[in-house]
Amino acid sequence: MNELSERAKQLIPKARIVSFDGWTAVGDEAIARLQTADDEKHYLSDQDLTLISEATVSTDDAFSATPLNPSTVVKQLRDQAADIVDEARAEVLQSFPGILEPGGGLYPPLRAEACWRDFWHFLRCITYGIAGQQQHYTSPAGLAAMQQLYTELSVPLPAMVAGIKGIKKASLSRFPARNHAALAPYFDHLIARLSDF
Repeated sequence: MNELSERAKQLIPKARIVSFDGWTAVGDEAIARLQTADDEKHYLSDQDLTLISEATVSTDDAFSATPLNPSTVVKQLRDQAADIVDEARAEVLQSFPGILEPGGGLYPPLRAEACWRDFWHFLRCITYGIAGQQQHYTSPAGLAAMQQLYTELSVPLPAMVAGIKGIKKASLSRFPARNHAALAPYFDHLIARLSDF
């Protein structure tokens, strides 16, 4: 898999996880900041989070009932993204022994590197949903293209779903158990979407 097919090259720019269309109670400037971060594929900066927080009216009652601040949650996840991805990777490798070996779904090493990079992007997109308090943050068209891309590249879907579950587990472990029910839907939404692939 050293050389991407033409179809894969066409699908890559269309395979987007997030859509900000229809986000409610989030101001236009905040949406613009989120869109720029997504276009540039980076986590939200402290400045972005301040603006988004000021321009967002809370619509997530479960989240609002916790002492958690969305910006604080996003900062913690962003700042620990590498460790969270490492923990998710360890879960996948434990659940799928041999996946990195010849004949395994993440062989050769370039495939594995792409998978771990996707984990980083999954967490990035989840943090956008948390920042805007939008549990349904995904793009149907973007995920349809991602499904086609994953099929084209023979990505091992069970391992990817296990990876997002690992991201959820690692992320939630950083917060008190009493807050898990409010945070879990942001992870569960993406888990459900990829489980439909």
